[in-house]
Amino acid sequence: MAIVETRYEHIVLDEGGMPQIAGTTMKVVELVTAQQAYGWSPEELAFQFPHLTLGQVHSALAYYWDHQEELDREIARGLALADDLQRRGPVAPIVARLGTRRTG
Repeated sequence: MAIVETRYEHIVLDEGGMPQIAGTTMKVVELVTAQQAYGWSPEELAFQFPHLTLGQVHSALAYYWDHQEELDREIARGLALADDLQRRGPVAPIVARLGTRRTG
């Protein structure tokens, strides 16, 4: 796997050019998505992802803010793909049963 160092101490680019946290398999967009979904502070992110140091978290967030437009497009693309897969996939049996349950 070819890894390219960046000017961000804890951030590398994978073979596809996607920024990830050095020494892990976690992508910057995964950390940012968690922060956006839950409103977590950098300290809380480090607590929730104990394999990351606070320095790694801050570096990932700095990278995001410096590349926000590009990474927001990647996040939107991933969410659209997930929505499409969910829409086209089979309905889970429990969801089907709940959908036919009558109230009252």
